[in-house]
Amino acid sequence: MTIKNINTEIIQIKDFIQGTALPYTVLDDTHINAAYPERKLEVRGGGFGSDAAAHPTNANQFYVLTDRGPNADFEGSAGKGKQFLVPDYTPRIGLFELQATGQIIKIKEILLKDANGNPISGLPNPQALGGTNEVPYDVDGQPMTINPNLPFDAVTNPIKNDINGLDPEGLAALTDGSFWISDEYGPHLVHYNAQGVEIERINAFASDERNNVMANGQPILLPAEFIKRRANRGMEALTITPDQSTLVGIMESSMDNPDHSGRVSSLTRIVTINLYSGQIAQYLYRLDHAHHVTSGIVAINNHEFYLIEHDRKFPLQDKSAQKLIYKIDLSQATDIENILNTDNIKQDHVLGLTINEQTLEQLIAADEKNWQLLKELAIKPVKKTLAVDVLATVEYPHDKLEGLWLRQDGSLGLLNDDDFAMTDSMIANAKSTIEQKYLDSEKTIEDANRLYMVMPSECGDGY
Repeated sequence: MTIKNINTEIIQIKDFIQGTALPYTVLDDTHINAAYPERKLEVRGGGFGSDAAAHPTNANQFYVLTDRGPNADFEGSAGKGKQFLVPDYTPRIGLFELQATGQIIKIKEILLKDANGNPISGLPNPQALGGTNEVPYDVDGQPMTINPNLPFDAVTNPIKNDINGLDPEGLAALTDGSFWISDEYGPHLVHYNAQGVEIERINAFASDERNNVMANGQPILLPAEFIKRRANRGMEALTITPDQSTLVGIMESSMDNPDHSGRVSSLTRIVTINLYSGQIAQYLYRLDHAHHVTSGIVAINNHEFYLIEHDRKFPLQDKSAQKLIYKIDLSQATDIENILNTDNIKQDHVLGLTINEQTLEQLIAADEKNWQLLKELAIKPVKKTLAVDVLATVEYPHDKLEGLWLRQDGSLGLLNDDDFAMTDSMIANAKSTIEQKYLDSEKTIEDANRLYMVMPSECGDGY
């Protein structure tokens, strides 16, 4: 099977069975690699893989998104949080080109900036606008505070946050050259112009004055229950319909709705936002397993989409790993925003739709068979049909499959998130808490951003 590039040269899909590497630079090489203490850790930039999107006019160019920057789980004097290994890192979009030779070159980077044109960071938001009490630590393991020259004190020198900080995960590239990006903390949906400057924002926080996408004289807001997202498991994927009217995003996992009891559910949520009318619709997506996540979505037309579902496992370390691309259809699914109240079904202004005084997450977490109860109540999740079993198609060794590039010829480009080629170390008594990210148990194969090509096909009956 072949794909065509813009120069009409033919590239064989089989040439991508092991992936093609994206170029990278080294951001930092001063830390110890806990896996091999005699070596330095190479923090790479890199990090392009949180999501991907087609260039609107150039068939062989694609945009790829980084997340918040190189970071690792860390617990220090102020509690649990994240250590930011490159504290001044600015999340960004990379523009890459697939050449006739099959090689990939980077055309440019677009740094994300606030409305005043200042580069943003990946630091946590304030608690009232998306923060999750996450403590940021610097490269020395010290809490990052308002005044870095003074010791941490919760009253006189509190933890530093960034009202514009994002952990970007979803990317939609528009025909006018601008971008919509979703993050997995707020969650926030932010519209950036072609230079990366914020121009609009949508979130669930009515008090946030940056919510300036208006419809009927009112700002468009996400449903209130989206505030119940799990930390680091928010709006993982985002796309826009071909007519450029409607954003479509999906939450990575089941939400903490109303609390942690909801997170063992196989239910997650898709939201659509018409940018002109302000109409919000919400649909249910059934994960194959509660521990699965969604991590990429791209529009085929106004109601059909390709969507990534996977298990975060390394295939070289666990033969049960699954990396799947589904084709989903919203047209026959139930918009739960339009369900009317009855004696047992209520639209709660904080928790969203409830049934028998339980949130949807609680209902499914209590018993997987309650999907049948939803069916009996005429609440239908989106139909999903397997389009690509990735591990049966290409030699894909990575844990995170997150970038989904729909090409003009119908083929799909798949990109992994390499986490800047670093990860938390699980080695006891190690002098460093971080190590190079390895794909195999023996820690000999380093992770890196790679592009894979597949041609989707529908099989099975779907559900």
